[in-house]
Amino acid sequence: MYRTHNNGQLRAVDINKEVTLAGWVQKTRDKGFMVWVDLRDRYGITQLIFDEERTSKEVIEKATKLGREFVIQVKGTVIERVSKNPNMPTGDIEILVSELNILNESLTPPFTIEDETDGGEDLRMKYRYLDIRRKPVRENLIFRSKVAMAVRNYLSKEGFIEVETPYLIKSTPEGARDFVVPSRMNAGQFYALPQSPQTFKQLLMVGGLDKYFQIVKCFRDEDLRADRQPEFTQIDCEMAFVEQEDILNAFEGLTKHLLKEINGIVPSNSGSKFPRMTYDEAMEKYGNDKPDIRFGMEFGELNAVAQNKDFGIFNQAELVVGIAVPGGNAFTRKEIDNLIDWLKRPQIDALGMVYVRCNEDGTYKSSVDKFYDQEDFAKWAEITGAKTGDLICVLSGAKNKARTQLSALRMHLAEQLGLRKNDEFAPLWVIDFPLLEWDEETNRYHAMHHPFTSPKPGQLELLATNPGEVKANAYDLVLNGNEIGGGSIRIHDKKTQALMFDYLGFTPEEAKAQFGFLMDAFQYGAPPHGGIAFGLDRLVAILGGQETIRDFIAFPKNNSGRDVMIDAPAPIDMKQLDELHLKVEIKK
Repeated sequence: MYRTHNNGQLRAVDINKEVTLAGWVQKTRDKGFMVWVDLRDRYGITQLIFDEERTSKEVIEKATKLGREFVIQVKGTVIERVSKNPNMPTGDIEILVSELNILNESLTPPFTIEDETDGGEDLRMKYRYLDIRRKPVRENLIFRSKVAMAVRNYLSKEGFIEVETPYLIKSTPEGARDFVVPSRMNAGQFYALPQSPQTFKQLLMVGGLDKYFQIVKCFRDEDLRADRQPEFTQIDCEMAFVEQEDILNAFEGLTKHLLKEINGIVPSNSGSKFPRMTYDEAMEKYGNDKPDIRFGMEFGELNAVAQNKDFGIFNQAELVVGIAVPGGNAFTRKEIDNLIDWLKRPQIDALGMVYVRCNEDGTYKSSVDKFYDQEDFAKWAEITGAKTGDLICVLSGAKNKARTQLSALRMHLAEQLGLRKNDEFAPLWVIDFPLLEWDEETNRYHAMHHPFTSPKPGQLELLATNPGEVKANAYDLVLNGNEIGGGSIRIHDKKTQALMFDYLGFTPEEAKAQFGFLMDAFQYGAPPHGGIAFGLDRLVAILGGQETIRDFIAFPKNNSGRDVMIDAPAPIDMKQLDELHLKVEIKK
């Protein structure tokens, strides 16, 4: 037996027990006549003591040779610790060691295995197996496991059946780029790794399973950000004989369960139901379709009160829009200039910003004083909701661009002002998305979600006359400014699905080649159905009070999509390429 207890288990009630422990050496302290060792495992740290009066000379000599991260086993007696450590669960006791076995030696780690380490991110990703020994990373992975278990338990109790769907599927032209897998047995043909199990879960509804879920790995070959990885995990769900309201109710239940089970809270804004907002309202009020509603700073459109004056920049703009920054009048001129410089960065690409100070005496001071009077600024304050002591920030330009820029500024200011609190959760449903969006590059419409999304009831006829105005029977669940889940009611008949493919630019032959199996299935009594998929990585990060998903993935890729630990992707030898019927040009 390697151990009788773990290193976070023993307490004062265990004093005088004979125990066996195993783990990694966290640190050693050698006083000559006495050696202390902190022994660590997943469960905690226990202090070991080697005392020349009570420990054999042979054992003490072994203890003096221990290095960081050596794997050891000790036997000894639990004794009361003289200098107690109230910051450690095991801080009242220590182990007087009688026997020491070195199970494996260790090289000196390239960074310290401590909560606050000296290793940079790249170095820690290269040695991720060492990084996982650190408590913050280990606790994140345990937290992820807890969330996944809570999801499985809840959905199982609600009658959902977990079904695995294939990883080797057919490539489709919609959505992000696929990762493709060459087939050795079928020369010149390729599988694709799934971006989602979308068509399979619809087929499961045709198959009569009624309620399906899967915690499933998905793959997208796209540009990466802090909250994206080339492989990611979804909580994928589908239900038959449902309308939008059924889906929203079902997954509000899951979200409330997770917030209560994992975080011990009930969202302050939920009431009996989560609030709902249309896509158009979200864009108008917040400039994006996943607004953080834990704080105000709603947009105020100022065209009617800011145009037709002598300020040409506003007169030429499609939209003049502003926000009131609470307490922003306290910003110095330098701080405001820094905000303007932040907006002018290529990532935001704003030309500048107009600001108005709302002074304590009720007057206004602005960067465009010579074009507007106090009465004008009072109207700006009324529309933006600015109060005494606030700062009004105004951007202008093309409608969509100005809204996107102001949305970025709103989130930036909220971070600066401490308004995005990790322990506050405000869920929101965003509904009534456009069904289609116009792509200037391809000069045609694309599905905003995917081509299997149903139009809102009664809007199918609009596809022929005004496709850009058709609303999707789709919904996103937003939490703290992040989309954590999205889904839709699906098309479930062949005629409507064929019509949708037609509007998306598919020829009948292309539609049959890509999705003929699904359209064929619809001819055999497909029920009305719909579903949703949660991004597990992002959901776990937000519930854990963070927004970077890499911290909650055991072996993540870096920003270039590389696994620097195993050095992948990597070349394969010519024999493999020949077997796969591939020719690769090797660049020198």
